[in-house]
Amino acid sequence: MFISRIPLNKARYGARQLIGSPYKLHAAVECSFPPDAVRKNDEGRILWRLDALTNDKGVWLYVVSPEKPDFTHIVEQAGWPMHEEWETKNYTPLLERIAKGQQWHFRLRANPVRKASEDRGRRHRAEGIVGKIQGHVTVDQQMQWLIDRSASHGFRILDNEAGQPDVIVKERHKEQFKRGNAIVTLATAVFEGHLEVTDADLFRGTLCHGVGRAKGFGCGLLTVASETENRAE
Repeated sequence: MFISRIPLNKARYGARQLIGSPYKLHAAVECSFPPDAVRKNDEGRILWRLDALTNDKGVWLYVVSPEKPDFTHIVEQAGWPMHEEWETKNYTPLLERIAKGQQWHFRLRANPVRKASEDRGRRHRAEGIVGKIQGHVTVDQQMQWLIDRSASHGFRILDNEAGQPDVIVKERHKEQFKRGNAIVTLATAVFEGHLEVTDADLFRGTLCHGVGRAKGFGCGLLTVASETENRAE
């Protein structure tokens, strides 16, 4: 497995096109690998996430993948062509270090959703809502969504000094974009906080396979860093 990151130049039209369309960025990430490259296997799958730096200092594209990517086309379209810079590291050393009881700072962009079990609408709907996937929209709902999935993904959210979950829910958006002739709608949120590993094998799988739905559209990639690394970001 490999983890990569590449800066995007928001001053360029191509970068703004990719940042504004998860569908286009998904296609660009896919083109970073040859047609016969492994997209998904037992070890992991292609995951990606956009991180906006504080104080409008730029946007980074993070990618986790079974094979090493080539981002030359993204640099040409959305980066700094005179400086073909991106970082790719072997993810295996970090994965092998994962152990029960470790505490990490984490970041996750996800698509918190639920399957509707009843129709709570006040008006009659021509199409039934029961069984359909709906996005969680409140901070409390989105945070509970993550907490509910933590054990099955090998971790637990730590508490802060006030005894509350040590996680911030931010960058909450309802995103719409075209996919062919259809309109895709996603409710997304960024989770950032501190966790403790409860099952090393499950957690390694989480780092490589992601959390939740819409993984092809920039959701699901959970990354971790030590406090020292986090302060350096």
